[in-house]
Amino acid sequence: MSSSFKSPGDTAKAVASIGGSKNNLSIASLAILGFLAGAYIAFGGMLAEICNAGMAAAGFPPGICKFVFGAVFPVGLIMVVICGSELFTGNVMYMTAGVLDGKSSIGDLCKNWAGSWVFNFVGALFVAFVLAYLSGLMTADPFMGNALTVANTKALGGASFLSAGKAVKSITWVQALIRGIGCNWLVCLAVYMAVASDDIIGKIVGIWVPIMAFVTLGFEHSVANMFFIPLGMFLGAKISVVQLLWNNLIPVTIGNIIGGALFVACAYWYVYVKE
Repeated sequence: MSSSFKSPGDTAKAVASIGGSKNNLSIASLAILGFLAGAYIAFGGMLAEICNAGMAAAGFPPGICKFVFGAVFPVGLIMVVICGSELFTGNVMYMTAGVLDGKSSIGDLCKNWAGSWVFNFVGALFVAFVLAYLSGLMTADPFMGNALTVANTKALGGASFLSAGKAVKSITWVQALIRGIGCNWLVCLAVYMAVASDDIIGKIVGIWVPIMAFVTLGFEHSVANMFFIPLGMFLGAKISVVQLLWNNLIPVTIGNIIGGALFVACAYWYVYVKE
């Protein structure tokens, strides 16, 4: 009887092979697929914010609200993997494995990471501005208030702010870095598990569990934050572009690279592919 999933060793080899195949993408293809990946993650973020805000307004406990936020967010990565697109955080694992296995060069890695990061940002901004802000879906409470709190918490660099009359402390630069590591460790495990499965249901379950965990735990995803923080800015949050980049996207991106490259790509390449 044939198996519907790959062994860990075969999965590690498949990940390295996929990393090598990404060298063949043209800039135009990378731009289109990067835009789509950023939009898909933003769809998941928007859905999560609407569900979380609605449940919080109805008086559900914070833990339940966080779990629901995490439970619906994975729809974005499910679309990224099954429909096909170029997501920076997943490419951290793929391209690192490809370089380690000799299927990609450092130049290929830099081109893919830079291109996917930039075009993910464009896709996330499109959803934030056009589909969340201009549509009016996120411009009324409780959705607007929740989106403002999320954005301020991520981008104010440790400063406190008022949310619903209560003082809330934003995360610091170091906290953003550390949370970025935890995030992409789990995100890349989700992608790794999706590669391991040979059927769609297996891929969906493999993606859902780690993504639900990272979001519920409160880790930081650079591409998701390309939606969350700009949406807050469009809604009136007093966040500058410098704060968006320096207080969040830069440390979170660095953390995402460490989490995906070191704890997933390097670890599994060393154990299963190196010899």
